Amino acid sequence: MHELAITEGIVDAVTERLPDARITCVRLEIGALSGVVADSVRFCFDLVTEGTNLEGARLEIAETAGRCQCRECGRDFAPDGPIPVCPCGSVEITMLSGQEFKIASVQCLPGGTTPPDPPAPGQPGGTTPPDPPAQVA
Repeated sequence: MHELAITEGIVDAVTERLPDARITCVRLEIGALSGVVADSVRFCFDLVTEGTNLEGARLEIAETAGRCQCRECGRDFAPDGPIPVCPCGSVEITMLSGQEFKIASVQCLPGGTTPPDPPAPGQPGGTTPPDPPAQVA
């Protein structure tokens, strides 16, 4: 399953580029003719992100359809499998789309690397502890 290595590469690329950011979402574009199985990447993502700054991040995948053009008859068509064959029977084709595989975007927490600590009690924005109960003599 090469998707494990691919998913590790995605996580490595994001952590190298944004080493101190707390990543909340990664969006990928995976084409139908890229040779990458989107469901396998989804399966591997939580395993691979464990212990990294992507742990707990959402993974969103946009799957793009494949489009080809036959070099013999000139027809544009959507292939029905991983090896494109024109309806005329020719395998002399040009892939027009569907080979994409890219990190489309990454979201992280605004203004910092980790969630901010809450204000301390008694500080502006913090909670003030309740008064101690009154003692009766």
